[in-house]
Amino acid sequence: MKRESQLSRQRKRAAWLFLTPMLAVLAAVALWPLLKTIYFGFTDASLDDLAGARWIGFRNFLEYVDYGDGTGEYYGLLADPTWWNAVRNTLFFTVVSVVFETILGMIVALVLNANFRGRGFMRAAILIPWAIPTIVSAKMWAWMMHDQFGILNDIGLSLGLISTPIAWTASADTAMAAVIIVDIWKTTPFMALLILAGLQMIPGDIYEAARIDGVNPIKVFWRVTLPLVRPALMVAVIFRGLDSMRIFDLIYVLTPNNAQTTSMSVYARQNLFEFDKFAYGSAASTLLFLTIAIITILYIWAGRVSFDGGR
Repeated sequence: MKRESQLSRQRKRAAWLFLTPMLAVLAAVALWPLLKTIYFGFTDASLDDLAGARWIGFRNFLEYVDYGDGTGEYYGLLADPTWWNAVRNTLFFTVVSVVFETILGMIVALVLNANFRGRGFMRAAILIPWAIPTIVSAKMWAWMMHDQFGILNDIGLSLGLISTPIAWTASADTAMAAVIIVDIWKTTPFMALLILAGLQMIPGDIYEAARIDGVNPIKVFWRVTLPLVRPALMVAVIFRGLDSMRIFDLIYVLTPNNAQTTSMSVYARQNLFEFDKFAYGSAASTLLFLTIAIITILYIWAGRVSFDGGR
């Protein structure tokens, strides 16, 4: 027992030894900027005078201004309808895109997990959309969705699906749908890759036994495959959920200056640099960070409760 305890301590020391350089780099390039951003959210900082920023407390987040005649009004981020519009856009984009990417990713992973000729080539080919840089994907789809030169409108008109060209990325009715379509096309392979890794870890003997017993394939999926792949599915969903919550580049390139698609990250960037409201943008970034952190904690807690048998 003593020997095992000593071995365990040696492994812990080795783990910390290997992790320390990575933690130091993360603290330098991530933790310190994050703490500075949170700090600036409680000041009146501007790009012209960051060093002279004064502490003003929660005024960037919420402040009640009394007009002295018995009336007053709330100001700040939490009273800003534009901010709440960005929150709604972000949550809607996250929920819809992650749901579709999870369903399609599961279907693709099940297909790629089957034994067929050319499976290796298909596994490599399916990753091409994910490998393309987001900026390139956004510009490519922007041309495909163009109301005058886009191939999607041309196909729709040729098949009689639409009567007039649609400005997919400019119209208020279709801008969010366009962003979601592009994101699903690009990121479904990532979900499929993570889910496929989980499927590869399921013992083949289970499926062999189910086939001998004559169990319906649909029942095998719900009773065997889905419960066993759930840990990998949880990881995939939480990774995509976090990535979707901070969506910026796709929206900024595909639908710039569109209120129907403005996300929390786009809103924060606009205030930080374009509107010269650095402290206000820092407050928005702080709320975005807190939102992602809370959702992550709740999701992990819910998943742990589920895996622990409802405890």
